Amino acid sequence: MKRREFIGLLSAAVIMRPQDSAAQSSAKTYRLASLTGNVPISVGSPNATTLLSAMAQRGYTLGNNLAYDARGAGGEIGKIPQLIEDFKASGVDVLVAVGYPAALSAKAAGIPTVIAYGAGDPVATGLVNSLAQPGGTVTGISDDAALLSTKRLSLLKSLSPNIRKVAMLWNKNDLGMSLRYEASAKAAGG
Repeated sequence: MKRREFIGLLSAAVIMRPQDSAAQSSAKTYRLASLTGNVPISVGSPNATTLLSAMAQRGYTLGNNLAYDARGAGGEIGKIPQLIEDFKASGVDVLVAVGYPAALSAKAAGIPTVIAYGAGDPVATGLVNSLAQPGGTVTGISDDAALLSTKRLSLLKSLSPNIRKVAMLWNKNDLGMSLRYEASAKAAGG
């Protein structure tokens, strides 16, 4: 199976609920990695269990033809580029990224990337050229968190019409989060 087909399969495994399929054998051991800005998605975690189970149903099993390396930046986003370089040096075939900083660094390094969640609007953040013609090596799940944030603010205002101030915390170094903040500030009128 070619690398492109493996990445497509991984994308489907992340995006869709696992379905039964015939196992495929391969002499190659594919190197799958995951990266978050916080805690690694360890093998025993619910997210990794779902991902690895979906891969196993498609013929990719840990210790057989699949290796898995999970890392996290421990909340220190500045560590992400080094973690990406470590993945690249170790020959990772595809990376499952959580959050915009991990996805951006993987894209910059040229590592095929599947976004699991938390990267925001991929067009507005520059992760892809367009939804119709994304280009590059990034795929996965997208959310319009900026729109959702403004809707949540609207609902909060409806529930508490007398509310005058709302605090919002975000990481200014995460473009996805900054876009959510800007949309919310605009919706709040300030």
